[in-house]
Amino acid sequence: MKKAQIKLVTMLTALMLTTVSSAEYGINLRKGVTDYSQTAYDMHMLAFWVCVVIGVLVFGAMLYSIIAHRKSKGVKPEQFSHSTTAEIVWTIIPIIILAVMAWPATKALIKMENPTENGKPMKMDMTIKVTGYQWKWRYDYLEEGFGFLSTLSKDSNLARQINSGVKPETVDNYLLDVDKPLVLPVDTNIRFLLTADDVIHSWWVPDFGWKRDAIPGFINEAWTNIKEPGIYRGQCAELCGKDHGFMPVVVEVLSKEDYADWLSQQKGEQAEEAAMVEKTWTKEELMARGEEVYMQQCVTCHQADGTGIPPTFPALAGSAVVNGAAADQVQLVLNGKPGTAMAAFGSLLSENDIAAAITYTRNSFGNTAGGMVQPVDVKNLK
Repeated sequence: MKKAQIKLVTMLTALMLTTVSSAEYGINLRKGVTDYSQTAYDMHMLAFWVCVVIGVLVFGAMLYSIIAHRKSKGVKPEQFSHSTTAEIVWTIIPIIILAVMAWPATKALIKMENPTENGKPMKMDMTIKVTGYQWKWRYDYLEEGFGFLSTLSKDSNLARQINSGVKPETVDNYLLDVDKPLVLPVDTNIRFLLTADDVIHSWWVPDFGWKRDAIPGFINEAWTNIKEPGIYRGQCAELCGKDHGFMPVVVEVLSKEDYADWLSQQKGEQAEEAAMVEKTWTKEELMARGEEVYMQQCVTCHQADGTGIPPTFPALAGSAVVNGAAADQVQLVLNGKPGTAMAAFGSLLSENDIAAAITYTRNSFGNTAGGMVQPVDVKNLK
C-alpha cells in the first residue's frame, strides 16, 4: 500500500512540475494587439466563465446528491420516468445562455466583415495585397506601387535540410523567420486583399485575431489596426503541399515615423534596382548575387547542391536545360512550366535576380554551359 501511495505522490509531483515548466507557453488564448483580437479574447473568457459556472452547478449538484442520498444512510431511490418542469427548465436556460453569448459574437463578426465607425464605412489608410505561392508570400503595397517576396530565412531553410551542417536548435525562431518581413505602421487602418497563385494557402498571425484563406482566382478581404509596435509571427494555416511547414509569416510593426523612413528607403532601393538593369555586370557580381538568390528562392525544390528531388523537382546538376541555350532557360524561369511545380518567376523576381540566378546555375553543380546572362537580356525576353 505504501509503495502505491509513494508512486501516486511521485506522479502527481511530476505532473505539477511539468505544468510549472510549461507555464511560459501559456494555457489560454493570447490577447493580441488589435481591437478584434481583444474582442475574440473577451468572448472566449465569457464562454469560459459560463462553462465554469455550469460545471460548478452541475457537478456540485451531482456530488451533493451522491453524498446526501447514499444507500448507507437508508435512502430509498425515487421511482419516476421524467419531469416536465425539469425538461422545460433545462431547455430554456441553455437557449438564454446561447442568446446572450451570440450577441457579442455577432457584433464582432459584423465589424470584422463590414467595419464601420459611427454608422459609416470605416476609412482604410492603406491596402496590402497578399499572394500565396508554394512556399512563399508576396506583399504588394498597392498605393505605393511596389512589393516583394517573403521567404523562409536562409538559416532555417538550411537547418531543416538533412546533412546541411546547420542544427535547428542553433537557429533563432527556427521555421518562424523570413528574409523580408511585411512592414506596417502602428495605429493605422489596413485593408488586406488575399489571393493565391497555385493552391489554397491561409494567412494567419495569431496576435491579429484572425486568419484568411488565400484562394487562386478569388480575393478575400480582411482588415486590422495594430496597437503596439513589435514583431509578430504566424504561419500558413492551410495544408498547401510538402513544404507547408516552411511558409512562415512575419510582420514588423513600426511607429509611423519609422515606417515613413522605411518606406522612403524601399522606394530608393527600388529605383536603384531598376537602374541596375541597364548595367553590365561582371561574372563575379552575377555569381555572388546568383548564389544568394538561389539559396533563398530555389533551394527548397532543387536542393543546395543542385541534385533536386526527382521526379517532382528535377536536378539542375547536368540538366539539359541549364546546359542548353541561355534564352530557353530564361524563358523557363520567366514563364514556368505548366503541369509541373515550376512556378513562373517573371512577376516575382527582378531582372537582376533572374539573370544572376541563371548565371549561377550555369556555372555551378558541375554544369559546363558557363557564360553570363545580363539583366538587360532578361528584360528583352520578357
